[in-house]
Amino acid sequence: MDRQRLISYARKKWQEMTITSDPMFGMVMENKEICLGLINRALPKLKARKIMHLVTQKDVNVVAAHRVRFDVFVQDDQNNTVVIEMQVNNRKNLPARLRYYQEQVDHSLLRAGADYRLLDKYPTYVIMFCDFDYFGRGWARYEFKMSCTRDHKLKFSDNRTIVVFNALAKEFKNDEKPIKDFLALMRDQGDNKDRFIAQIQREVDKVKQDPERRQGFMKYEMLMMDARREGLEEGRAEGLKKGHEKGRAEGIKIGEARVRDKGINTLIKNLQELNVNQSMIKQRVKDSYDLSDEELAKYFD
Repeated sequence: MDRQRLISYARKKWQEMTITSDPMFGMVMENKEICLGLINRALPKLKARKIMHLVTQKDVNVVAAHRVRFDVFVQDDQNNTVVIEMQVNNRKNLPARLRYYQEQVDHSLLRAGADYRLLDKYPTYVIMFCDFDYFGRGWARYEFKMSCTRDHKLKFSDNRTIVVFNALAKEFKNDEKPIKDFLALMRDQGDNKDRFIAQIQREVDKVKQDPERRQGFMKYEMLMMDARREGLEEGRAEGLKKGHEKGRAEGIKIGEARVRDKGINTLIKNLQELNVNQSMIKQRVKDSYDLSDEELAKYFD
């Protein structure tokens, strides 16, 4: 693909982004009014009043641990910490992912040497918006808190809550109706008559018309495509060389494996040279080559 076609592809990708696109979701949530509105629709009992701290694409890096990058990380004036994630692809690992996310949130709150009881003052909420029904019950909202298996009325009271939304839901309870239009927006069926949805759509348009953001996105996409293309070309050349040495049938198989392996390693190297952070590199490699977590880990030992 020549340079001009790469530019056209990146520009088209920018224009076609919706609220479910990871970069767009983060940029829209930078608007505190919209972010607060979404939190109160997702967690109506929380009644959040004011956002004190908001970071999008927040990296949480614990030494010798898997790095995490949260789409949206929020702290309000009542010491509540809310993490909001948009999940488009069902990777069949949502419970494990959310377990790890919750742990990393606590790491960001409790400093070395601090008393564990400090966490009692900081309730945490992890919200996952999915455009698929992970648990298959058809519910719009799945909320999880720890309780005793022998007596469900006995609560663990660790102030941790996980909420998973299903954008495919057809029926909504009364307390789920405030989030109904946002879930419809995730399916490109948002109602412009709803003031909140109209506000989000205006913000999406505003982001797309921002030349600085557009240029930053396109530059990043071009660097990613260049890095991947270079990796594929180097891998193909090495694979073909090995293939000729082994014979045609076996060589094709070896060559394909070499192309893939070399391409992955070159992509990682190029992104590291561009000072892209580790969590973004892993996510990009995983998405580009459709790797499982186990396959991905082999390249980052």
